[in-house]
Amino acid sequence: MVAHLNPLMGLYGAFIICTLTALFGGRPGMVSGAAGSMAVVIVALVVQHGVQYLLATVLLGGLIMILFGLLRLGKLVRLVPYSVMLGFVNGLAIVIAMAQLEHFKVGESWLSGTPLYVMLGLVALTMSIVYLLPRLTRVAPPALVAILSVGLAVYLLGLPTRTLGDMAHIAGGLPVFALPDIPWNLETLRIIAPYAILMALVGLLETLLTLNLTDEITETRGYPDRECVALGAANMVSGAFGGMGGCAMIGQTVINLSSGGRGRVSGVVAGLMILMFVLFLSPLIERIPLAALVGVMFVVAQQTFAWASLRVLRKVPVNDVLAIIAVTVVTVLTDLATAVLFGIIIAAINFAWQQARELYADSHIEADGSKIYHLHGTLFFASTTPFLDQFNPAEDPALVTLDCRHLSFVDYSAIAALKTLRERYVKAGKHLRVVHLSERCKRLLKRAGVQHA
Repeated sequence: MVAHLNPLMGLYGAFIICTLTALFGGRPGMVSGAAGSMAVVIVALVVQHGVQYLLATVLLGGLIMILFGLLRLGKLVRLVPYSVMLGFVNGLAIVIAMAQLEHFKVGESWLSGTPLYVMLGLVALTMSIVYLLPRLTRVAPPALVAILSVGLAVYLLGLPTRTLGDMAHIAGGLPVFALPDIPWNLETLRIIAPYAILMALVGLLETLLTLNLTDEITETRGYPDRECVALGAANMVSGAFGGMGGCAMIGQTVINLSSGGRGRVSGVVAGLMILMFVLFLSPLIERIPLAALVGVMFVVAQQTFAWASLRVLRKVPVNDVLAIIAVTVVTVLTDLATAVLFGIIIAAINFAWQQARELYADSHIEADGSKIYHLHGTLFFASTTPFLDQFNPAEDPALVTLDCRHLSFVDYSAIAALKTLRERYVKAGKHLRVVHLSERCKRLLKRAGVQHA
């Protein structure tokens, strides 16, 4: 709906991507499908150029995902700080909950009177079943029992409430292989490449973050690079069979994990059931009350939100609190990719600031009258000024030794700072000697043409 596409394209994509990633992916228990975050990315493409260009974009986006995995770039998710992860999870939970409010509307008007009371009652009943059933038995998934029970109650009591059939019809046949009907030339590549890159980045980011969350919930370790390759291949197959692109879906993953689905079977069954719904069970599925699905998604939002993060806000550093809040707000107001990028930038700036503040020097006068500085910390672009401020060439003796035993050189800014320091001592008519450099630092200085003896 969001991407102005036939619902069957989303269902075909969900079936293919869910099944293939469950079979061949690197994170059993994680559920993938046609995600709304990727649908938003390609709205403009569909409106301007049509569905065939979308399918080509899905093919190219899948190829980019495969290359990302083959180059073993999945480990880059480790660069995402835990505070950003908390903000991402909390923001996504709020987005899931807010999205359900649209189902309390008819057109632009909010429900009122009996329809509203029926909707609220069914949502409350659904949530109650999901919360209470695990206390009685774990034989059946609580979300499934809740949906079936509420659907049966609506049917038997003849309650006036909207169903899935009021939103869209999902009956269809098997997906058919067909390459996109477009000109295969550079002009087409120019059109689809930006969307394919953005689609791949959003899909990979959401998948890798969901994989991290799944690792935490299951206390096991997945394989991000394998998941990237499987996701890319699944997207290419989806594009070739008329489906839209997709990635891991945190809401469905949480439902699966909370229902006991930790292996590959649950994902495969989910994918195959989507196909069964399209081929044979659409009349049954279209009778499911929207209220039941809304209730389940409210539970998902509640279970996804990291409530523990609220308790630790007063216990963690202010910079981490700001990162959690900022990523949460940006996730709600914009999109996942922007929010996580924003959070990483905040974390990187904070890390640089903290590292710069930790640089310090001890100094003393030797028996021969020379002065020695013992530097501690990391020398890089953010700490060059504190580094230079440690020295006083005008008042230091003729011979000064810089002991770098506990100093790390990171970038060219560090080399430039050392070069500047040497020039200041030369200008003052004094000699600066640098000792105890690591082999890496020596190579950096030699490559830059800076003497350290």
